Amino acid sequence: MSNLFLRRLPVLALTLAALFLAQPARLAADLVWKPGTGWQVEGGAVSGLLGSDGRNAVDLMNKAREAEENKSVGSALSSYNKVAKKYPNSIYAPEALYRAAKLHLSRKEYFKAFESYQGVVGRYPNSKYFAEIIGEQYRIASALLDGARNRTWGWLPGFRNREKGIEYFEFLLMNAPYSDYAPLALMNIARGHQKLREPEEAIDALDRMINSYPQSLLAPDAYLKLAQAHAGLVEGPYYDQASSKEAVTYFEDFMILFPSDPTIAAAAKGLDSMKVVIAESKMKIGDFYLYKRSNFKAAKVFYNEAITAYPDSEVAKRAKLRLVEVEAGAEGKPVPPEAGKKKRFWLF
Repeated sequence: MSNLFLRRLPVLALTLAALFLAQPARLAADLVWKPGTGWQVEGGAVSGLLGSDGRNAVDLMNKAREAEENKSVGSALSSYNKVAKKYPNSIYAPEALYRAAKLHLSRKEYFKAFESYQGVVGRYPNSKYFAEIIGEQYRIASALLDGARNRTWGWLPGFRNREKGIEYFEFLLMNAPYSDYAPLALMNIARGHQKLREPEEAIDALDRMINSYPQSLLAPDAYLKLAQAHAGLVEGPYYDQASSKEAVTYFEDFMILFPSDPTIAAAAKGLDSMKVVIAESKMKIGDFYLYKRSNFKAAKVFYNEAITAYPDSEVAKRAKLRLVEVEAGAEGKPVPPEAGKKKRFWLF
């Protein structure tokens, strides 16, 4: 063998590899069902199985498809599941899982259908069914979130399980994070947590939505729902205002980013209500220092903060009147009792 050939050997190897990779369509095997002959491997060289294993796998696949054609769903599922379990590295396994999923779904066995579909996209991400399966998983998760009941044995309905719907949407996010379904999944996760009265988890899902998919058509709705979710945590002016401030931030962001959105009026109304709560909170603290502690310096600080929080509001007008009382108290003049204070009568 010449030295020239030896020097050129790596180049020839790379060239052959490039030619091999350049023809995936011709070399890729595909599994095709034909009523007369059964399942056949076409367009490729191998099925992934040799000898008796190959024959047994084909026999099971044919048995399953014949049972499926004859509406014997239980028998078909049994054979398809055997193929997926015994021959996971063959071309037959993803097809068996896919067909099993469709049969489970036809009987409203949502859990098993989703798991079988997940088996395909999790273990065989290059499957020709990938896009279709993502759509089916989305529909299964949506159905469960909306209250659909999973069936056992194809006829016995179980309890509603919205938590499972949320779980399946999270799987969908992992399976296809860059698909059109991903932002929809996050919006549904938020909706599910709101149905289950889990506002913190809903806020987390909406936050992931606006940070991961800011260009999505759903972004305006996510911003508004995020602001409203924070507003829903507000308990009034007597409590901590962290949620109020977060709501104000997201209402303002929404109005800046989407000024032409049809829901801008709802955002403006929400922003107004949150600013009122924050200003009222400052007023309550100021009243405490003025009427309960005669601490005119502290009262003045909080009344000014109330004005700053919402300058054009009715709360700001009351704060300005309170400042007059503060000045009077600081000069040693008597401070009038808190306006509008009514006596409370307790019944036991």
